[in-house]
Amino acid sequence: MSSDVKDGPAERYRAPALDKGLDILELLSEQPRGMTRGEIVRAMGRSPSEIYRMLERLVARDYVSRSPEGDRYALTIKLFVLAHRHPPVRRLVARATPVMDRFARLAGQSCHLVVPERGTAVVAQQVSSSGSWEFGIRVGTEIDLLGSGSGQVLLAFRAPEAVADLLAFWQGTDRAQRLEAIEPSLAQYRRAGYRAAPSLQIEGVEDLTVPVLSPDGYAAAALTCPFIRRLDRSDQPGRTETLNLLREAGGAISVD
Repeated sequence: MSSDVKDGPAERYRAPALDKGLDILELLSEQPRGMTRGEIVRAMGRSPSEIYRMLERLVARDYVSRSPEGDRYALTIKLFVLAHRHPPVRRLVARATPVMDRFARLAGQSCHLVVPERGTAVVAQQVSSSGSWEFGIRVGTEIDLLGSGSGQVLLAFRAPEAVADLLAFWQGTDRAQRLEAIEPSLAQYRRAGYRAAPSLQIEGVEDLTVPVLSPDGYAAAALTCPFIRRLDRSDQPGRTETLNLLREAGGAISVD
């Protein structure tokens, strides 16, 4: 696995050892069961000795764990912990959690909060429904901006300069064309103030998503309820009532 650093001015400031360590972290992030050292060496196309040295440093710093047998490496939760120490995210989650708890209790549905992270997005908080059934997503999960309801709402309510930065980041890929293709849908979400449509990942689930707005009126996050219709509970709020509760929750989290 080679570094994703592109040719250009940034190459003047290359730090090969740092690039190597980041490459290992990115590689292991895609392997929930971890990898052996031999598999890492083959995937990265580097010598066993340099991979061994880097793995030992990552283990020593607790970014990577070694299996008891000593032949398999996997990410620890340290990166996740560091990400949630970031003050803006921590403050947003603290503000959102009681509001999300209230929504889950009243609607009988789970919900999750998604924050943008450059060319993607990440689930920062998830709250389960108070009932016996739920559909949820793990905190820390990476979300595709273009291929998810949460991501599309983040795009729809993103500041123009942030969209320009995103297009520059996606330059040379097909993602800029895909963004242009869904712009009519994004404009519709902006007019409505929400997205209510079938999930783009799971059949039978309808994603209800509202923006969480920053003081300048642009999306700081997206709040999504993967709405599941219960056939055995006539007293459970329906889609329209759930959407109204979600819009109220999004407004409560938004910063004036």
